[in-house]
Amino acid sequence: MFKGKKVTIIGGGKMGGILAQGLIHHKIIPARDVCVTDIDAARLRFLQSSLKIKTSSDNKQAVSESDIVILAVKPQNMAATLEEIKSSVDKFNVVISIAAGITTKFIEARLGKGIRVVRVMPNTPALVGEGTAAVAAGRHAKANDVRITRAIFNAVGISVEVREQLMDAVTGLSGSGPAYFFLMIEALIEAGVKTGLSKDLAKKLATQTMLGAARLCIENDKEPAELRAMVTSPNGTTFAGLKVMEEKNVRGIMAAAVKAATRRSKELAKGK
Repeated sequence: MFKGKKVTIIGGGKMGGILAQGLIHHKIIPARDVCVTDIDAARLRFLQSSLKIKTSSDNKQAVSESDIVILAVKPQNMAATLEEIKSSVDKFNVVISIAAGITTKFIEARLGKGIRVVRVMPNTPALVGEGTAAVAAGRHAKANDVRITRAIFNAVGISVEVREQLMDAVTGLSGSGPAYFFLMIEALIEAGVKTGLSKDLAKKLATQTMLGAARLCIENDKEPAELRAMVTSPNGTTFAGLKVMEEKNVRGIMAAAVKAATRRSKELAKGK
């Protein structure tokens, strides 16, 4: 699938660096065939030194030498980046975008007719190889383009294919989702400290508990509600805690958070 392919990642920030590392460490593409571009010279020196990849500040030149182009720039910088590289992109390239709220239609319109675009919504746990990425094909993307894209993101977690109409909802749930869980961990740590635990101990207990619960959901056929019931004895300690959470409408709060993030993703797509 990747034999002889060269990849350029435009944007050497956190996610761009993670993807480069994943490609190399999982032996998907050799370091000599990976190039990262950025305006930050210090960042490029770090990536070149740590990953032994090619780096460049010339997006146009780097794209002209690549088969796969990953757009890892901020949404507000996307239009300018596309204008810069459009003369170097042709129908033989696969263009993968990870910019929140930017549609494949937006990219296709600026790069020209027939360009193969795939949109991806990754999330930050890719930093530790536990990312979740939703993949949506643009109008001209081929089945193999989707397979290539999913292989790249499977190197830093898991990927799923969705219709592009669902990408804003994906952004609201899994794209922004890590922050919701970080907030829950913060709250658990604070609660632990208030009940007499040291901060370090509370953090260790809270983070491992959340990790373990997530692993149980992944590796068990039971629904989350069934797993919750397994932990909850009638009128026991867990029952008491869950009763408070239901009274405070935790479900409603989570639903409102996802809805707000989904709405914001739609606004970004409109340039707001």
